[in-house]
Amino acid sequence: MEKSETSKKPLTVRLAAPRGFCAGVERAIRTVEETLAFYGAPVYVRHEIVHNKHVVDRLTAMGAIFVESVDQVEEERPVIFSAHGAPRAAHDKAATRKLTAIDATCPLVLKVHAQIKRFAAAGRHVFLVGHANHPEVIGTMGQAARGAVTLVETKNDVAALPERDGPLAYVTQTTLSVDDARDIILTLKKRFPAITGPAKDDICYATSNRQAAVKAAAPATDVFIVIGSQTSSNSKRLIEVALGAGAEKAVLIDDAAALDWNLVAGATTIGVSAGASAPESLVEELLKALAGKRTLIIETVETARENVVFNTPLRLAS
Repeated sequence: MEKSETSKKPLTVRLAAPRGFCAGVERAIRTVEETLAFYGAPVYVRHEIVHNKHVVDRLTAMGAIFVESVDQVEEERPVIFSAHGAPRAAHDKAATRKLTAIDATCPLVLKVHAQIKRFAAAGRHVFLVGHANHPEVIGTMGQAARGAVTLVETKNDVAALPERDGPLAYVTQTTLSVDDARDIILTLKKRFPAITGPAKDDICYATSNRQAAVKAAAPATDVFIVIGSQTSSNSKRLIEVALGAGAEKAVLIDDAAALDWNLVAGATTIGVSAGASAPESLVEELLKALAGKRTLIIETVETARENVVFNTPLRLAS
């Protein structure tokens, strides 16, 4: 027999804020929408525009075709480079094929690309702190000649690096754990005291803000739920932050339908956040599903307010 509204057990939900879409993701999605409106379908996108199945499915239904190589783009159709960025070779291929290329790379990722190019041009070997095989890392490493950039994933990697005589520099992936990146950079500086880096941290404001909000909301929660894709680096980092801040358990789910209800059955307090590629509608759907089983007490834990907006690429500005 279904429990009445008054008999539902209470459940405190700590909503981390900010959460969800960042300015770079909003810009990338808007770029695909505006390109479809301007050129008509189909519009090709190299790699998932952002790492979220719901976003990709919606844009696919509108006429976007997601591919992994510029070679797969139909002649005389536009190709959009995703928010994660692409190697120079992909841009060169689009130019060789005379495709209409539209760059939706997040401006904060482009800043790291510019740093890599500047350091390499100055003759510095560059260490990129990041995760192997992530599209942002592949795109960033592809901004310099082969062998000019070395990927560093952990502090142990730093210890294993060979001695180098020439000048050195470092940059980082924008979606790393703030704490982990700091530790790796300190280890690099200890190993190579003359190494230089960017004037300002490469980890983006949205990644830092979302991690800070989770860190504030997670202590003493029975379960911390992050909505986001399994391929989303920044979403995975939120799980690590939640566990490190005191959540008893933490889980990354695509949407409410993917939630294992056994995780929250005995919970009295849970935390909720969303990765930078996850629409707020998915958070609302989760809260609605939770409210169907429990009486919710919502507590918003806000650590920052964001008002950053990135303009559409110039090709679409008119």
